[in-house]
Amino acid sequence: MFAILVTSPDRVLFEGRASTASFPGEQGTFEVLTLHRPLVSRLVSGEVAVDGKRVTIRRGIVRIADDVVTAVVELPE
Repeated sequence: MFAILVTSPDRVLFEGRASTASFPGEQGTFEVLTLHRPLVSRLVSGEVAVDGKRVTIRRGIVRIADDVVTAVVELPE
C-alpha cells in the first residue's frame, strides 16, 4: 500500500492509503502500485480511480515518490 492525496483547489477528494490508483496521463492511462518508480506527470481530462472510487477531472498534475502519491486536479465545471 502507498499513501495518497488527491485534491482540488476546493476540497480533498481522496486521502489515506491505497493499493492501486490510475490516472489519465498525456500518453494514456497509467496505474500506480506499491513501489512505483518516481514520476511527475501532467494529467488530462479523464477519470482518476483510487481503489475503485472514481472521480472525473479536467486536468492536473501527479507526483509519485517513495510510496507517496500526490495529485492536484481541476474538476470539470
